[in-house]
Amino acid sequence: MNRTYSKLSFLSLSASLFLMGCGATSLVSTPVENIDTVPLKITDLTETERKNWGHADLIMDTIPGMSVDRAYKEIIKNKKGKTVIVAVVDSGIDLEHEDLNDVLWTNTDEIPNNGKDDDGNGYVDDIHGYNFLGDSYNEQLEYVRMLRLNIGDASERAQARLLLDKEYPEALQNKQQYEQIYQVVKGADAAVKEKLGKETYTKEDLKSIEAKTPQMEQSIAVLTQMFTYGDDIPSVLDELNEGITYFADQVNYNLNKDFNGRTPVGDDPYDITDVPYGNGNPKNQVESESHGTHVAGIIAAERNNGFGMNGVAQNVEIMSIRAVPNGDEYDKDIALGIRYAVDNGAKIINCSFGKAFSPEAEWVYEAIQYAASRDVLIVHAAGNDGHDLDDPENPNFPNDAKLGQTTEFVDNLITVGALTSSYGSDMVATFSNYGKQNVDVFAPGDDIYSTLPNNTYDFQGGTSMAAPAVAGVSALVRSYYPDLTAAQVKSIIMQSGLYSKASVIVAGDEAQPTTFDKISKSGKMVNAYNALILADNISKGKMTLNSNSK
Repeated sequence: MNRTYSKLSFLSLSASLFLMGCGATSLVSTPVENIDTVPLKITDLTETERKNWGHADLIMDTIPGMSVDRAYKEIIKNKKGKTVIVAVVDSGIDLEHEDLNDVLWTNTDEIPNNGKDDDGNGYVDDIHGYNFLGDSYNEQLEYVRMLRLNIGDASERAQARLLLDKEYPEALQNKQQYEQIYQVVKGADAAVKEKLGKETYTKEDLKSIEAKTPQMEQSIAVLTQMFTYGDDIPSVLDELNEGITYFADQVNYNLNKDFNGRTPVGDDPYDITDVPYGNGNPKNQVESESHGTHVAGIIAAERNNGFGMNGVAQNVEIMSIRAVPNGDEYDKDIALGIRYAVDNGAKIINCSFGKAFSPEAEWVYEAIQYAASRDVLIVHAAGNDGHDLDDPENPNFPNDAKLGQTTEFVDNLITVGALTSSYGSDMVATFSNYGKQNVDVFAPGDDIYSTLPNNTYDFQGGTSMAAPAVAGVSALVRSYYPDLTAAQVKSIIMQSGLYSKASVIVAGDEAQPTTFDKISKSGKMVNAYNALILADNISKGKMTLNSNSK
């Protein structure tokens, strides 16, 4: 699954510290002639800006958002669009969420909960989508499954063994270190609370304490450093606890060669003819299964309803396809999930997942080709490893150029890297994969505010968040210009973005800076305002698309 854990910086802490102590008619120029002289926003974002930065305008706000708010104000304010079904192939979605419940796709030909396939589409009780995972949740990574089941060729298994021998001990060590740090911070927190006689305190409160014992001196030193990781100690403890959970999941499930998470489903996941399986409830199974809900909100959380946040697109129905577990997805589930989405009317499929091993990749390639044949656009996250995807040593499945090849076999898949809110050298998220050949565009993906289960909201980061931003822009284009094909929409997204030659740091490596135009095929950041204007011109025959942008 395409995820990143953003607080790994805790691991760099000194161990010694803890042992001792619409009138628009023309595109914004692309490239914008003065884009690299835009004054950088040197102050921190306000809370409002932070929650909405992905919708901001680079020129007006000096924040590298997608100009979504500007597009609504100036282009589509008084226009009516057609409804577009966007499938979210992901973990489950909270179908009762206050910001999503009115934008769900509903299969009106199916009678709820009667145990029958009323519409004859092969899936029982699929009211809002389908759950290919049944009651399962935790899973191994694909290469660990390959070792457990002895599948793949000998060279792949040898590579998998080397990887497991490296990653399992690292995960175990990280888990233990997070647990140690958590206990030290928790103890220091308790000591300071007792000293101050209150449950909450600030950095200034810490400075006011006269440390009369080595233990109190140590507690103050620990907590002072923790304030560099969060605004208050409870939030730091929450982040540490998330880290413990993340690494515990790796140790217990993702990298545990003896674990089999597929048992509750009851099928053979390496036999694509072994159907039907799963069930018609594509809702998240537990509260921590939040990824799909967050992705769905970015695309189409209800706009201006007084709750939480606004999605990118209106006139959208979200189809939930639960196919991504807490671990690596199965090729079978993804292939069948894509086909389900296509057959049930989706025009855009968001795929915020990815993995480095794909033993049945051909099933997914065939499903992608099937989507292309039915004019369906697939938006895929580039991945969160900080890798150059043009290097054959860094495969990321699924993709539109088969391993070892440079020619794309379809024109309906767009791969998205992640931006931060800081225009300039730091605008590429340190975790984001990149590649002049194998990443198409970049979009906001770091520290994105969106929906979470149980009517809550919070920030998450990853190319998993950048992909739905692009899916939302694509849905806007397909809503207002339904005559455009999936391939045309892909080209419009790529050609209409903002172009920059700014020097940027990728993968956090300051020693090897590159330029933004060299890390994706388009060299651009997605821009909704421009995309709608270009779509209008293409739809009316006033402009033509460049054939080399696909």
